[in-house]
Amino acid sequence: MAIRMELSRILIREITDAQFIELCEVGGERTFPIVVGKPEAFAIDRRLKGIEPPRPQTHELLTDVIKNLGGSLQKILIDDLTDGTFYAKLFIKQGDVEHVVDSRPSDAIAIGVAMQVPIYVDESVLDEVEKDIDSFESPEDFGWE
Repeated sequence: MAIRMELSRILIREITDAQFIELCEVGGERTFPIVVGKPEAFAIDRRLKGIEPPRPQTHELLTDVIKNLGGSLQKILIDDLTDGTFYAKLFIKQGDVEHVVDSRPSDAIAIGVAMQVPIYVDESVLDEVEKDIDSFESPEDFGWE
């Protein structure tokens, strides 16, 4: 079952390439932290602040391509965790056809924030992440300050 999530916070740290975002369960208590790269973290942060870049960046480009081809992004689904790597899908509706496109979760979230679509995480992925989080002794162990 897919669980609806929303962006809770972004932790941007200049001293490292690894940035963190946290999704939280809509109407629930579970959280989903994920490591993303600087470009994705900055793209998400920029969108949340309403800052438009002077020229389209990768996520704006893909958003424009989807729209210009008559499509609309319906949802994002983070659906797998294999060997420490998360996997996501973009669900794009184009007329009567639904396209499911493989994506890195960080890119999917950046595009989803830009297009204001719901983000879902498969319950099995949430369960696996919860096990990993429980092994940390404090939030700092995971990079949260």
